[in-house]
Amino acid sequence: MKKSILVIAGEVSGDLHASKVVKAFKAQSPDTAFWGLGGDDLQAEGVELLQHTDQMSVMGLAEVLKHYRFLKGVFDQLLAEVDRRKPDAALLVDYPGFNLRLAAELKKRGIKVYYYICPKVWAWNKKRIPKMARIIDRLLVVFPFEVDVFKDTDLQVDFVGNPLVAQIDAFLATPPTELPWGSVRRIALLPGSRRQEILRILPTILAAAKKLESQHTDLSFMVASPNTRIEALVNEQVAMAAEKPARLTVVCGKARELMRQADAAMVTSGTATLETALIGTPQIIVYKTSVATAWFARAVLTIRHIGLVNIVAKRMVCPELLQQHATPESLASALGPLLDPDSRERQAMRAGYDEVRTLLGSLDAAENAARILLE
Repeated sequence: MKKSILVIAGEVSGDLHASKVVKAFKAQSPDTAFWGLGGDDLQAEGVELLQHTDQMSVMGLAEVLKHYRFLKGVFDQLLAEVDRRKPDAALLVDYPGFNLRLAAELKKRGIKVYYYICPKVWAWNKKRIPKMARIIDRLLVVFPFEVDVFKDTDLQVDFVGNPLVAQIDAFLATPPTELPWGSVRRIALLPGSRRQEILRILPTILAAAKKLESQHTDLSFMVASPNTRIEALVNEQVAMAAEKPARLTVVCGKARELMRQADAAMVTSGTATLETALIGTPQIIVYKTSVATAWFARAVLTIRHIGLVNIVAKRMVCPELLQQHATPESLASALGPLLDPDSRERQAMRAGYDEVRTLLGSLDAAENAARILLE
C-alpha cells in the first residue's frame, strides 16, 4: 500500500524548505504520496495541495484575528482529510500558530508528528516547551542553540543543520543571470512575502529609496516579489506610491539573484535577512506591523533582536529599524554608510556574516531531515 505523509508549510520560506525535504525523501522512497498545505515549491515536487500559502500566510495578533474564520475552516477541512486518509506520518514545518494546534490533534489520532524548523519558543513563549514535548514525536531544529532549549524534556531533538546554508552555497555556485538594473550601483528592496508586509512596509522602503536617490545619483533599485500573485500587489503599491525612485524595477522569483547582485539591501525581517547575510550583501533590517501586534510583541519577546542574522550572532550585526523608528529618513541614513566599500560599517558587517556562517555549520539540513523521516 502506498505510504501517505501529511506536510504543512503555511508560508513561502517554509514551503521552500519543505520542498527540499520532500525531494530528498522521494529520492529514497518515490512511491510515497505527500499532501497538505504549501506553495509553489511543494507543488513542483508533486505534493497535492489542499490550500496555497498565499491564503495562509498571515502574521501578528490583529491579522490572525481578522482571518480567524478562514483559518479555522482550513483547519477543520484538514482534520477531516486526516480522518479520511489516515496518513502514516506528518511533517509540520514552522508556522507554529497553526501547526502546534494541529500537532495536538494528530497526536490524539496516533499519527507520528515530525516538526521541522522549531517555533521560536526561545524568543517569546517558553511556556510552550512542555506542551511541545507532549505533542511532538521528533523535533528537527535548524539552529544549534535550539537543542539546549529542550534539554529538560524527553523530546528527541536533532540539529539537522540550517537549510539555507546548502541552498545558498548551491546558488552561489551557479552563474549570475542578467537583471534589468538601471545603473552601476544597485540596491535590493525586499519588502517580505506576506500581503500585510507589502502594504505596511513597501511604501516606507520606496520613500527611503527616493531619499537615497537624491543623495547618490548613480543608484538603481529593484523590488523582489516571491510569486506572481504577490507581484501584482507589489506593482499596485508601486503605482500608488507618492514617493519612489525614478530607476525602479519589480522582479518576480529572483530574490537571491537580486541579493547577489546588489551593493546593499533593505530587507524585511524574516528568513531573507539570513539569506542576505549568507550571500554576503550588506543590509538593514526593517519591520512594521499593526499597533496591536507591536504592543503584544513588546510584552512577550524575551530576546534583544528580531533579525535572524542578529539572533544567531547574539549581537547587532545589522541595524534593525522597527515600527515608528522605520521612517524613510532613518532607513536612508542607516543604509548610506553601507554603500561605501571601505566604510567601517560595511567591513564590520561582513565580519559578522563570517561569524554567523561558522555558527551555522555545513550540514545538509534537507538530507538529514529526510533521513530521519525515512526512519
